[in-house]
Amino acid sequence: MRRRSSSSGVGARTIEQTRGSPRLWASSARSKVSPDVPSRADDVNREDREVPASLPRIRFYHWVLFDIPPPTRQIEAGRHSDGIVRGGKSGPNAPGGLRHGINSYTAWFANDADMHGNYYGYDGPAPPWNDPLMHHYVFTLYALDVPHLEVPGALTGENVRAALAGHVLAEASVTGTYSLNPRLQRHAAAQ
Repeated sequence: MRRRSSSSGVGARTIEQTRGSPRLWASSARSKVSPDVPSRADDVNREDREVPASLPRIRFYHWVLFDIPPPTRQIEAGRHSDGIVRGGKSGPNAPGGLRHGINSYTAWFANDADMHGNYYGYDGPAPPWNDPLMHHYVFTLYALDVPHLEVPGALTGENVRAALAGHVLAEASVTGTYSLNPRLQRHAAAQ
């Protein structure tokens, strides 16, 4: 990863790169998951309160991309996203024969009349500015033994993750942190 991603900026983008995918892989899959998202939105971005640090957190999928052929070495910035699209981006078919899963914005916006829809592809982080916890983002690359991953049911992050079982030859992860909380940003800048 060479650049921080954010849905709060203009043209949210991501860059991931692999070097020399081994020819023993039939395909690969990538995910970006945050384990720090509040389980309820009641306190999110409210002037009069802070998201309780003790609030249970959920696994939030920002991106699930799979059926990536072995010769793929780089996914260019903005190739799969140029920011959040009201009602979600189309899918599951992605450029180059790849497939997108449905990211967690689908569930997050399910009860929002202006935003509800199926959010395929990548949509970047937008942690609550009033959350006292730093948010972690785990980027994982999976080498798979199948060229086409069979996923029963909807292409949600959890269903794709379950479909990976028994097909992962190798995996690698890197974790980044991000916050929109001014206090946490000042603290991070001071370190």
